[in-house]
Amino acid sequence: MLDAIDKLRILMVMEEGIQLPTIVVVGDQSSGKSSVLESLAGISLPRGQGICTRVPLVMRLQHHSDPQPELSLEYNGRVEHTDEENISEDIVNATNLIAGDKKGISDTPLTLLVKKNGVPDLTMVDLPGITRVPVHGQPENIYDQIKDMIMKYIKPDESIILNVLSASTDFSTCESISMSRSVDKTGERTLAVVTKVDMAPEGLLEKVTADDVDIGLGYVCVRNRIRDETYEEARAIADRLFKTHPLLSKIDKSMVGIQVLADKLVQIQAASIARNLPVIVKKINDKLNSYLTELNNLPKTLSTVAEAMATFMQIIETSKESLKKILLMGEFDEFPDDQQMPCTARLVEMLNQCSYQLHERNARDSKSNFLVEEIAILEKAKGINLPNFVQRNAFLIILRGKVKGISGIPLGFVEKVWNYIENMVLSVLMRKTEKYYQLQLSATRACQNLIQRMKERSIHWMTEILEMEKLTDYTCNPEYVSEWHRLMTEQETFITKVLRNSHDLGLGPHTEIKINVEGIGMVEVGDLMKYPHVLLSEAFDLKMRMNAYWNVVLKRLIDSMALHLQLSISNLVDKDLGMEIVSELMGPNHGVGIERMMEEHPSIAVKREKLIKSIKKLKESKEVVCKIMDGIVTFAN
Repeated sequence: MLDAIDKLRILMVMEEGIQLPTIVVVGDQSSGKSSVLESLAGISLPRGQGICTRVPLVMRLQHHSDPQPELSLEYNGRVEHTDEENISEDIVNATNLIAGDKKGISDTPLTLLVKKNGVPDLTMVDLPGITRVPVHGQPENIYDQIKDMIMKYIKPDESIILNVLSASTDFSTCESISMSRSVDKTGERTLAVVTKVDMAPEGLLEKVTADDVDIGLGYVCVRNRIRDETYEEARAIADRLFKTHPLLSKIDKSMVGIQVLADKLVQIQAASIARNLPVIVKKINDKLNSYLTELNNLPKTLSTVAEAMATFMQIIETSKESLKKILLMGEFDEFPDDQQMPCTARLVEMLNQCSYQLHERNARDSKSNFLVEEIAILEKAKGINLPNFVQRNAFLIILRGKVKGISGIPLGFVEKVWNYIENMVLSVLMRKTEKYYQLQLSATRACQNLIQRMKERSIHWMTEILEMEKLTDYTCNPEYVSEWHRLMTEQETFITKVLRNSHDLGLGPHTEIKINVEGIGMVEVGDLMKYPHVLLSEAFDLKMRMNAYWNVVLKRLIDSMALHLQLSISNLVDKDLGMEIVSELMGPNHGVGIERMMEEHPSIAVKREKLIKSIKKLKESKEVVCKIMDGIVTFAN
C-alpha cells in the first residue's frame, strides 16, 4: 500500500487536488527534528546553524534485505545516486540547486529514497523548522513563508502531523503545536515526539501524561544521538536511560524509544492508507471522468479546409440567427442572465428617452420669454408689405434656431444606440467564436469596422435630416392646420388681457403678470404690454404656427429615427455582418485565411494539453491503485 501511495506521489497526483496520506514532520528550529529522522533512517542529515531543511524533504524509507544500502535523490526530474558517506553533502547541494545557495526556502520537494536493512517502511515529509527571526541572507518574511508551507502540508485531513518538541520547552507555547491545533483541533491526527529528554527530564512524565495540548495519537519520548555515537550505540544508551533514570524510567515503555516511534508511525500510516485508499480511488475516477468530459467538450480539432469552411459557415449562420432573435424579434432566451437584454426593449427605451428630451426642451422653450423672440425677429424682418401676414423669413429664422438647438439630442441618440448594438453584436460573436482564436480576432475586427461605418452613415443621415428641417417648412400632415387653428382661438383673449392690464390698470411695462395660454401653460407677459396690438397679433400667430409645426417636426424626427434604426439593424444582421467577416477573414489586407482559422485559441490549446497530461497521469494512477487493491483482495483471500 505504501508503494502505491509513493507511486501516486511520484505521479504528482496531488496536483490534481487528490490528497494522499502523508506523515508531515514539523517542529520549531533546533527542536531535534533532524536527529529523529536520522535515527529512523539510520543515515546522517545536514546539520548546522539556522535552517538546515530549506525545502520539503520527502523521505521514503524501505526495508532492504540486501546488506548494502541504496540511496538516491530525486528532484527537478533527475535522479542522483549517493551513499551514506556523501548523503548529507549531496542533500545540501541538491537543496542549493532547488532553493539557491543562500538561506531562503522553496516549496519544490526533494525526495530522498533510502533502501536499507532494518529501516521501517515509512514515507515522511520533513519541513523547514519554524523560526521567527531571519538571519543574514534570509528574507524578512521567512516566518510567514515557513508557516504557509507548513499549513499547506498539514491542513488536508489525510495528513498525519508528527510534531517534534524539545523536552525543555513549554508545550503549550510551542509554535508548531499552535499550528497543528489550528487544523487538527481534537488532535486525532497528531503524534508528538519529545526529544532531548536526557537534558530536561524534570516534569516530563507529567507533561506527556497530562496532555494539556490535545495530542490525540499520543507521545513518544526519545533521546537524540549526539556527537560520534553510532546508531546502535545511541539506541543502547537510550534503552539504558529509560530503564535506569530515576525520572525517565517512570514513563511507560510504550511511550519511549526510536523503535516504539517507528512501530507507531508504521501502524498509523498503514491505518491511514487503508482508510483513505477507497476514497482516493473514487476521487481518481471522479477526476478522470470530469477531465474526459471536459476534453470531449472542447472544440473539435479542424484538420481539413472543408471542415474549417463548414464550421465557419455554421458559426456565421448561428450568429446571424441569434442576433436576429435579440435585435429584431425581441427574444432573449438564449442569454437569460445578460443584464443588457432584451435588446428590443432597451432600444425602445433609448428612443423614448430621446423623444422625451426633445419634447421637454420644446415645452421649456415655449414658456420662456413668451413672444419676446418672435417680436424681436418680426421687428428685424419687417418690410413694406401688408400687416397681419406672417412673414415666412421670420418663421424660417425661428425654425432654424430651434432645429440647431435640439440637434445634439438625436445625434447623441445615434451614437448611444450604435455603441449598444456594437456591445451586443460583439457579445454574441465572442460566444459563438470562443473556440476559434483566429476567427474570433477576425470577427471582432469585422464587427468594429462595420459598426463604425454604419454609425458614421447614421450620423451623416441624421445630419442631413436636420439640415432638411432647417432648409424649409413643409408638411402635408393635417394635424398642423388643425392644431394651429386650435391654438389661435386664444389669440384675441390673450391680447385683450395684455392690453387691458396695460391701459386699464395703469401697470408699467416691467410689472410681473402671468396669463394661462391654451396648449402652453402659464406665461409671463409683463414685458409685452408696451407693444401695439398688430405686432402682438403677428407674434402670437407666428408662435402658434411654430408650435403646431414643431410638434410635426419632432414626430417626424422620432419616426424617421425608429425606421432608420430598424432598417440598419436588419441590414446589419441579414447581409452586412456575414460579408464583413468573410472579407476580414479572406481579404487581402488582414485576411488570415480559412487554414489559419483551423488554429486553436492559445488558451484552448494549453487547456487541451493540460487535460491530456492530467488524464494520462490519472489513468496511470488508477492502474497503480487498482493493482494494489487487487493485491489486497488476493492477500485477504
